[in-house]
Amino acid sequence: MKRIRFKSSDLGPLLLCLLTAAARTLAEQEVENLSGLSPNPDKDIFVVRENGTTCLMAEFAVRFTVPYDVLALNGIDLITEQASISLPRGAQIEGRCGSSEAELRVSWSNDAYTFRLFFLKEVHDSKGNEVWKISKMQFVYDTSETTHFINAYNPGKHTASSHRLSALVTPAGRSYECMATQTLTLISSDHQKGVTVSMADIQMQPFDIKSDFMFSEAYKCITDQREQLEETLPLILGLILGLIIVITLSVYHLHQKMTAHQPQLPRDRSMYKNM
Repeated sequence: MKRIRFKSSDLGPLLLCLLTAAARTLAEQEVENLSGLSPNPDKDIFVVRENGTTCLMAEFAVRFTVPYDVLALNGIDLITEQASISLPRGAQIEGRCGSSEAELRVSWSNDAYTFRLFFLKEVHDSKGNEVWKISKMQFVYDTSETTHFINAYNPGKHTASSHRLSALVTPAGRSYECMATQTLTLISSDHQKGVTVSMADIQMQPFDIKSDFMFSEAYKCITDQREQLEETLPLILGLILGLIIVITLSVYHLHQKMTAHQPQLPRDRSMYKNM
C-alpha cells in the first residue's frame, strides 16, 4: 500500500480547507423551527442562522393538493383521487444562505415529504436596482405513505417541480408579506400531474436581514394592497361626502347671515306707488 505524505507546508492550507468546510457545514445546520410560537396552528416559522445571525426567515401556512391514481372497483380502470397535505409543526429543516442564492428545505414523516424553496437575488433593471424572488419550488412526496394516499396504485416517490418560476418578487433589503393565498402549480414526475401549492399568511426574507430574528420593512403583495384599498375607499368617500356637506351648510349659513340685515323689497307691486 502506497503511503501519502504531506509536507509541513501543506498542512496549513489543508487545515484551513477542512476548517472552512466544517464551518460551512455548521452554518447550514444552524436552523430553528419556531412554528410553536405562532398562535395560528396552520402557520410555520423557520429561521436559518449563520455565525449567530439570522440570514433567512420564512413564515407561511401551506397546503399541497396532490392527485394520485387508485384502481376502480372493476380492478382495471384507474381513478384519480386528491390528497390534501399540510406541513406539520414538527418538520425538520435545513437551510443555505448566500449573497445571491439561498435555499430552505423542510421535510417530515421520515422524509416521505420534502418541500424546497430556492431563492435568487438579481439585478432588476438598467439602474442596478436589485430584487429577490423564489426561482424554483420543489415538492417530493411518497404515495406509499398511507396517511394521505389511500390505496394508491403503483406507490412510490415522485417529485413535483416548478418551471421557470419567478414568484414573490421583492425589492432587495425588504421582506415579502402577503395575507392572501398565493397558488402555484408544480408538474409532477407522476405522469405530469399538476400538484397545487397554496401558501397564505406569508412573510419571507432570504437576504439582507439587518436584525436577528426580525424581518426588514415589508413589501406587501398587490392583492393585499388592493384589499386594503377596498377597505379604506368607503371610509375615504364617506369623509369626502361629509366634508362636502359641512362646507355646503357653512356656505348656506354664511349666506343667510349676510342677507339677514338687507332691506326687503315688497312682494306686492301695488306698494311701489307708496314708496
